[in-house]
Amino acid sequence: MIEECVAFIYDVNISVKMEDQVREPIGSASEEISTEFQTLVDSQDLDSITQSQNLILGRLQDSNAVLSHFNDYSENCFADVSADFSKNTRLLRTMKSDLDYIFQKLRSMKGKIVATYPDAFPDNSAIEALDQRPDLELAK
Repeated sequence: MIEECVAFIYDVNISVKMEDQVREPIGSASEEISTEFQTLVDSQDLDSITQSQNLILGRLQDSNAVLSHFNDYSENCFADVSADFSKNTRLLRTMKSDLDYIFQKLRSMKGKIVATYPDAFPDNSAIEALDQRPDLELAK
């Protein structure tokens, strides 16, 4: 049993040493690649790109602040107007139902009048002759 533990510890030590040996070339390779990339791009170009990105970031933050303010303003305006809008909507609905009732009563009365006095209302050709008002909807 002790021999197995010693063998296991020995195997672990060997694998750790191998990993260290593998890490060293990988680390030096990554350093070499990073230095090669640094030589490919001019530092002034990187500075100008960084300045442009910071300028764009500032503009986007300003735009975000303006849009947030506008959203708050719109929300307040909607809260103010929504009560009036719902009140006026209810008023229009009641007016429509009242007018529907009135027109229903007028049609009923007209039907009774036509049944009692058939000549009380002229036919369509006579209505057109009597109505001499100009049509405002037509373009001249």
